[in-house]
Amino acid sequence: MHVDAGDTAWVLGSAALVLFMTPGLALFYGGMVRSKHVLAMMVQNLGTIAVVSVVWAVLAYSLAFGPDAGGGFIGTLHLAGLAHPTAQVPGFNLTVPPLAFATFQMMFAVITAALLTGTGADRMRFNGFLVFASVWAIVVYAPIAHWVFSPEGWLFKRGVLDFAGGNVVEIDSGASALALAFVLGRRRGWPRDVMAPHSLPLTVLGAGILWFGWFGFNAGSALAANGVAAQAFVSTQLAACAGLLGWLVVERWRTGHATTLGAASGAVAGLVAITPAAGYVNAMAALLIGFLGGITGVLAVAVKFKFRYDDSLDVVGVHGACGVVGTLMLGVLAMHGAGLHLLREQALAVAVTIAWAFTLTYLIATVVQRTVGLRVSPEIEVEGLDTAVHAESAYDFGNVRAGRMG
Repeated sequence: MHVDAGDTAWVLGSAALVLFMTPGLALFYGGMVRSKHVLAMMVQNLGTIAVVSVVWAVLAYSLAFGPDAGGGFIGTLHLAGLAHPTAQVPGFNLTVPPLAFATFQMMFAVITAALLTGTGADRMRFNGFLVFASVWAIVVYAPIAHWVFSPEGWLFKRGVLDFAGGNVVEIDSGASALALAFVLGRRRGWPRDVMAPHSLPLTVLGAGILWFGWFGFNAGSALAANGVAAQAFVSTQLAACAGLLGWLVVERWRTGHATTLGAASGAVAGLVAITPAAGYVNAMAALLIGFLGGITGVLAVAVKFKFRYDDSLDVVGVHGACGVVGTLMLGVLAMHGAGLHLLREQALAVAVTIAWAFTLTYLIATVVQRTVGLRVSPEIEVEGLDTAVHAESAYDFGNVRAGRMG
């Protein structure tokens, strides 16, 4: 195996960028919840980094990228515990050390599980969620990653294209979020009570970190410092900008206002939409996909009010719906191989990803709810997770006032 120093540096740097996305997500989500839940949101994201990283190294990586166990459905335990660290990953012709690839993919598993904290905002138990995320990474995420990302996976062999996780990350998390929302039930008072974001500056900062990290997420998926990485990089930037503009255009048309939260959400929607297509489409196609992502996102977010499911921070609307748009548009706009056949295969991948993620997530969440417990008590929800669960407060205004008086 030839190891290229430049490719290795790029993939390891991209892995760090993708890891940085999860603290960015903690800020993005933390600003969107009420002040009494902000620390709970942040520690759930930090906890996800820890538990999913361990689960990935011990078991999930091998299930996702180990030698196929038969039928393209799941990998064997050949790579469990990160065994055989110098052996080539089955099906790949890597120019980076296998451990660099394993680490890069680890960060994908982390951020995908962390996205689900947005669905359970304001009402999810910390320990229950960590148990849920650990099982989910093995049972839901790893098989889908094997199907789509591994050259030995059955969807990969059918010709499905997913450059950086339209199915594996975005549609997977969106379908899982819907199932999780059903199991958790609505927040107390939703949708009657106003539950406005408590700190939009935190959300904007988080969106900026996500945008920054997404270059590693998408361009790093080229697994080399080459022209494909450059194409994915520019596609990511253009789609984010187009998504931001698309969201604001629709928001302004519908409400008369272009909001800060809409701008941040639109950028993320554009980034989600381009994720499956970043290295497979040209710059103008990336603009179109990002713009459609922004429009789709703002419209999809409103669906939860019609169907009365409480996806607190819109994982279904932004990640699920926009991931579907990007995955299907890739079938139409891919630089090579676009056409009816590819579109059919992309649609098949969307359908089976949704079915698997929703069904298994619903079962896992239900079992965790009935054993460890996944939702906090009404009293804790009213008091706030920060003080009731973590014995902390993000903003100690009493001490500030006392200091001024002194």
